[in-house]
Amino acid sequence: MAITPRPGIMSIAPYVGGESNLPGQNRIIKLASNESPLGPSPRAIEAYRALAGDLHRYPDGGAVSLREAIARHHALEPSRIVCGAGSDELIGLLVRAYAGPGDEVLYSRHGFLMYPIAAQSVGATPVTAPERNLTADVDALLARVTPRTRILFLANPNNPTGSYLPSAEVKRLRDRLAPDVLLALDAAYAEYVTRPDYDAGASLVESHDNVVMLRTFSKIYGLAALRMGWAYCPPAVADVLNRVRGPFNTGAAAQAAAVAALEDRAHTEKARAHNDRWLPWFSRQVEALGLIPHPSLCNFILVQFPEATGGAEKALAFLNGRGIIPRRMAGYGLPDYLRFTIGTAEEMEATVAALREFTGREPETGGSR
Repeated sequence: MAITPRPGIMSIAPYVGGESNLPGQNRIIKLASNESPLGPSPRAIEAYRALAGDLHRYPDGGAVSLREAIARHHALEPSRIVCGAGSDELIGLLVRAYAGPGDEVLYSRHGFLMYPIAAQSVGATPVTAPERNLTADVDALLARVTPRTRILFLANPNNPTGSYLPSAEVKRLRDRLAPDVLLALDAAYAEYVTRPDYDAGASLVESHDNVVMLRTFSKIYGLAALRMGWAYCPPAVADVLNRVRGPFNTGAAAQAAAVAALEDRAHTEKARAHNDRWLPWFSRQVEALGLIPHPSLCNFILVQFPEATGGAEKALAFLNGRGIIPRRMAGYGLPDYLRFTIGTAEEMEATVAALREFTGREPETGGSR
């Protein structure tokens, strides 16, 4: 073929999302994509539907109303906020703006797969740092920084491990970084965290000119289908992102639904309370079955399947045969693990029942209701 892509493009392993369907299965329990089991706020649905008659109109390219709503909700400066089609787009924009051939993009060993994909797409080299107990290690990250490092991505809490770094450790990381390295704090799951030693990163953004915080409406707000995310940036970085993003990169319906979702604090709290109940319940149940759950602050949990239990691949096939879809973790270098989104009460009970059948062991008693 005469037309060829830029060198390096064909070496990118495409991102593969969680599966949604299984051949021969009519009832599916999808626990592979960390989607909200409660769905979006009714107010967000109403706001989305209200724009059905205006689909011929371009959206507000600056997402002004949404940026102002985000700023009110989080006590931030609207001029520092840049909206994107999910935080995925913003990851790509940051790499496109600040890295290229000969540069390095650093992240922890089991960090989000979009970091290396974005790096390779611009000809930069992805570099990983080892983790400690499936948790990002500040010293290991700093040891991997070189004069070629342009961006350091830290997912906090991290997907797929569910682990986090306390704010003091994140600050230590920032303080020891060279001023020409951009620290991108990916806080997609921040709304689920209630630990007093956690901070999503806004204070670091406001006090330093090389820190960006990334957020999303896809998780606790239940708007994954609309692809809406945002970044909180130093003014100079916000200016750069606004120069490289598309003029209408977020849709009008997505903007309106996101504003409504922010306003419905009761629905957000309901989603958080649901997770606070079922995450520890599911963790206890799988541990009683001889499996190894990794501590998580997110709306999912990473579970190790020791060989004595049959292993992760056999467990995956068994669960799929019963219409249950967890996330395979081999692509993250964790072949012995499966990741389970926290679903509805009925979905979690059905999953535990299937795992009990797979392991041949009984979970703890006492009821879930």
